[in-house]
Amino acid sequence: MSTFLSLSKAMALGLLRDKAAVFFTLLFPLMFLLLFGALFKDAGPAQGTVVQIGRVQVLDELPADARKALSDVLKIEKSKDREQALEDVRKGDVDAAVWQNGDTVEVRYSATDAVASGTITQVLGSVVDKANVAATGQPPAFRLALDRVEDKSLQAIQFFTPGLLGWAVAMGGVVGSAIGLVNWRKKRILRRLWLSPVSPVPVVSARIGVSLLLAFAQTAIFILVATLPYYGLKLTGDWWLVLPLVACGTLAFLSIGLLIGALAKSEEAANGIAQIIILPMAFLSGAFFPLEGAPGWVEKVSSVMPLRHLVTAMEDVLSRGGGWGEALPAMGWMLAFAAVFTALAGKLFRWDAA
Repeated sequence: MSTFLSLSKAMALGLLRDKAAVFFTLLFPLMFLLLFGALFKDAGPAQGTVVQIGRVQVLDELPADARKALSDVLKIEKSKDREQALEDVRKGDVDAAVWQNGDTVEVRYSATDAVASGTITQVLGSVVDKANVAATGQPPAFRLALDRVEDKSLQAIQFFTPGLLGWAVAMGGVVGSAIGLVNWRKKRILRRLWLSPVSPVPVVSARIGVSLLLAFAQTAIFILVATLPYYGLKLTGDWWLVLPLVACGTLAFLSIGLLIGALAKSEEAANGIAQIIILPMAFLSGAFFPLEGAPGWVEKVSSVMPLRHLVTAMEDVLSRGGGWGEALPAMGWMLAFAAVFTALAGKLFRWDAA
């Protein structure tokens, strides 16, 4: 136990003295949380801008309640100059131009912004369809009721906090273990430990313990900041399951770091390899943005990555009221991943730099 505590203290102090490691594992991800929390705090649905040229019956004769609902998604500006309106659409100053030509409602949009043009054409198409139904004098046969499954009070931070936290845990686990292992090998600390009567068990246990402490510190800081009244993160369901999820994720990322540390010959090489692995994994795992609509191969690749399972499970327990049913499969996959990569790192492990 004394050996374990001494090694843990040495590893922790080494981490704290490395200002770059502290910045990139603790402060850098937290900066993204603070920035995104402020930017998306009051974010609402995206509103497009449409220029209406002259009289457009389906828009001018909208009932007051329908016009109010339409104003939530479209800002309608009126003009008499069609050519100028079309030029504004080409420049991207407005999203579309609309006018009436007999019984036809003409809409012109720019293909350079597929999201905005898609939204506007769908909204205006819905307005025209409702006007056609109203013109028949018959009540609509069906009505569509839309509502979100989450609590309407939930803020955007509820959904990107798990992703940024997962990225931070991955950074700490991979970079810390990889660079630490290479550093100890270069300084021949590993060789002295190998020649001493100390068994590998306390060395590995100390590395795992320090990594877990760092991960739990990251989790505590993220949750404390995100739950501040200004940001408004609301903890739902069995949110405390984030802790065992983070622990299993840390073991998975630690195994990647150990493999990198076994292969790399310098701290610079270890850091470079770690970044090449972490950044693509973060993008492909939905840590920065959702993967809905991504190509099928992206879904298949990301399903193998531990960060995808960690982020998805944390979203479930933090934002969707999930529990053990969502956490256990993710924990099992991350532990299996850790076992495979740890075994591979053990095969390639070297005590000495020679």
